[in-house]
Order: sequence, then structure tokens, then C-alpha cells
Amino acid sequence: MHIRNARFAPLRFFYKNPVLTIALLLAVASAFFVPPDGEYLGYFDFRTLTCLFCTLAVICALQDFHFFTILAERLVLLTGNLRMAVLSLIVITFLGSMVLANDMALLTFLPLGYTVLKSTDNMKYLAPVFILQNISANLGGMLTPFGNPQNLYLYSYFNIPTGEFLQIMFPPFVMAVILLMVCTLFFPVRRLVLSARTQGKLLTRKNIFFLILFAFSVAIVFRLFPYWIGLLVVPFCLFFTDRKSLLEVDYGLLLTFACFFVFAGNLSRIEVVREYLSVLLAKNPLLVSIGSCQVISNVPSAVLLSNFTTDYAPLLVGVNLGGTGTLIASLASLITFRKYRKRAPGTTVKYFLLFSAFNFGFLFLLTAAEYFIMYL
Repeated sequence: MHIRNARFAPLRFFYKNPVLTIALLLAVASAFFVPPDGEYLGYFDFRTLTCLFCTLAVICALQDFHFFTILAERLVLLTGNLRMAVLSLIVITFLGSMVLANDMALLTFLPLGYTVLKSTDNMKYLAPVFILQNISANLGGMLTPFGNPQNLYLYSYFNIPTGEFLQIMFPPFVMAVILLMVCTLFFPVRRLVLSARTQGKLLTRKNIFFLILFAFSVAIVFRLFPYWIGLLVVPFCLFFTDRKSLLEVDYGLLLTFACFFVFAGNLSRIEVVREYLSVLLAKNPLLVSIGSCQVISNVPSAVLLSNFTTDYAPLLVGVNLGGTGTLIASLASLITFRKYRKRAPGTTVKYFLLFSAFNFGFLFLLTAAEYFIMYL
């Protein structure tokens, strides 16, 4: 049985990473139309891949020493009732995605949401809490260049000035905050108490060191240091302080990016595709990018569509708002779905219906408001 399981381990990996599987299939399929040649190497944005690796590795190290869990628990303990606890979870996830990236924020704070509800006998609210945390992670990360993977890519690809980036994303960011705050009003004001807490100190020597290393990674994102320095310094430091974190990095996400770089690069060399996408994006890059996210997810949409337009402002907004909507619109949504299915088996249909209602509601309202701001 052990041999059999080992034999099918790669299949299980791709089954658990559907976006990566799709990306790999698309890359392979596109190679039939554009056979591999010397131009393939130019497809890869090594700076983006390096920045992603460095930030994800340091976050894994901080997670290993429970920094974010202890910090979040202390904040929740200050709330006192269910509504304020949910608000705290949403705010923590929202702010966390601004510095951790949306998927890492969910991996960090979804377990906390489950712990709060489980330990206070409020599990019936698990689905809406997880869904709002998911939306918070997708929309909270849109304000910073490193909050979402697609932001990091477009920020680097178009060399967008930091001030202009913040100016573009601030209006939808504010609207998202307002909608999320309104949603918390539907939770009852019910007193709750956590029955157990994570043991350990918040600011240990290692956590302080990892925070410094994280600040260094952020400085690389903001182009204060050459990206290749990070590729040397971060793995070297983590190897001697927490080598386990190097194994915990989401290499599937990095490989997904690499596959979509190949796919997007090949499509950009197919004349018919270039003309069609160029025409569509010339008409309305905001709606085209949002629609693309619903089908192939926001990260690959950013990689693909960036090859066919120089109007990066609506594209940037579109691939962020487009993270809401369908279950595959964002990789982070698949993470939340997997976590929920594990915690509450047998209720996935209910979750999917509630997820769709919340996400398409947010998508419609935010898109309408942003369309008015940009085009009317």
C-alpha cells in the first residue's frame, strides 16, 4: 500500500493544486502552437518570482513560531462578543493580506477563525465567517504592491510608481472596507470566551530576526535592493535559523506563475490571439480583465492580459476586483474552500451557494462603482 501511495503521490499533488494543473496543461498546449525556442527564457519575470519566494519563505518562518496566531488571538480576546470577534477576524485578515499576501493571510488566520467559533460553540457561523475572511484577503491585499500576487507582477511588469499604484487602488479599497463593515452588522452581539490559547511569547529573538528579514524582503519589492540579493540572503539566513520554512514555501504557486508565463508568452506570439485580445482590451480593459478572472483566475489573467495592453490602471483594478465572483476567480478562494471542506464535511453545497451570493454581490457593487469612477 505504501508503494502504491508513493506511486500516485504526484497525481495527488496536482489534484490538490487545480490551478497549477490547469496552468501546466495550458503551457504544454500552447507549446504545440509555438514550439520551444530561445525566446522562452524571456517569458519569465525572475524579479517577480524572487520577490514572491522571499516573502513567502519569511512568512512561513514567522508562522512556524506562531507569531501571527499569538498576535491575532490577543486582538480577538479584546473584543468580548461574536460581532466584534468577527469584525476583528475580518480586519486582521484584511490588514494581514496587505503585508502577507492574500493566500498567506488566509493560511494564517482561517485556523484562528475556526478556533474562535469552535471553542465558543458558534460553528453555525463558520461558512459566512470563512467567506468574509476570504473576501477580506482578496480585497485587502489590493492596496499594496505585494498584497496580491497579481499586484506584484503588474507593479514590476509595468514599473508602476508606488504613489500612482496607491492612487489607483485607493477608491476600490475604501469601497471594499465599507461593504465588509456592513456585513458584520448581520452577526449577533453574543458574549464569547476563548477556552484555550496558544502558549508562547510574541516577540522572541527569532521572531524579531524574521521581522527584520521580512522588512528586507519588502524593501526588495519596493526596489530598494536588487532582487538577486534577496535570493542569496533570505535562503541563507533561513537555512541556519528555520530551514523547515524553506520546505513550507508554496512552490506550487511559484510553478503556477512560471507555467502562466509560458502560456502568456506563447499566446502573445500568436497573431490571431494578439489581434483579438488587443481589440477587446482597447474597448474596456476593466470589464475584460474582470471577466477573464472568472474563467482562468486573477493571477493568470494579469500575466496574460498584460501582454496586450499598456493601459495598466483598469487592468490592475480589474484583476483585483475579479478575485471575487466564481470559486476559481482567485487561488485564495480555493484555499478557503479546502479549509472549510476539511472542517465542515458534508456542507459544501451550502458553502458554495453562500460563497456565490456574497462574492457576486461584492463583485457587482464594486464593479459598478469603479466603472462609474473610471468611465463616467
